[in-house]
Amino acid sequence: MSNVIPTEKHPLEPFLPEGARILMLGSFPPKHERWSMEFFYPNWINDMWRIFGHIFFDDRNHFVVPGCKRFDRDKCAAFAGDKGVAMFDTASEVRRLKDNASDKFLEIVTPTDIEALLQKIPDCHAIVTTGQKATDVIIEKYGCEEPKVGSFTTLEIAGRSMRFWRMPSSSRAYPLSLEKKAEHYRNMYETEHIL
Repeated sequence: MSNVIPTEKHPLEPFLPEGARILMLGSFPPKHERWSMEFFYPNWINDMWRIFGHIFFDDRNHFVVPGCKRFDRDKCAAFAGDKGVAMFDTASEVRRLKDNASDKFLEIVTPTDIEALLQKIPDCHAIVTTGQKATDVIIEKYGCEEPKVGSFTTLEIAGRSMRFWRMPSSSRAYPLSLEKKAEHYRNMYETEHIL
């Protein structure tokens, strides 16, 4: 019997709407059994879509399907497309060292080709990481300094000057209230003319 942990390839295609101005990058989706929709940030107990709802609609449940423990995939995708928010992750293939969604136990087998994503969204001038693992990947790949949570630094990717934002994780494991996380995201969206 083999003890080799199998790898997982990313289950979603990059979401790269025309005119996208920011590229949000997490690490990798949780196991499919934890999904509440077929889109990015699908875990019911991940607060990314509640943060979006709080900031843009003053309603943290704006993207929740009424009476269900799931998010409205079409509503989420339409909103992100309309606002010019591209989404993917910094890993295209991983190995889960423990049987959970924790970034601490994700081994990145194949990093995402960020340059290839950016070629498809020429209006994008900001990369936003939504957790420490994703942040570490960008720092390691581009040799830039790590921004403080809620702030940015600049880096160059394939001849393009980019703002590199480090946002707090939307996972409830990250010890900050939804409202405090939303303040950081609001500032970033205002700076990037999304809000």
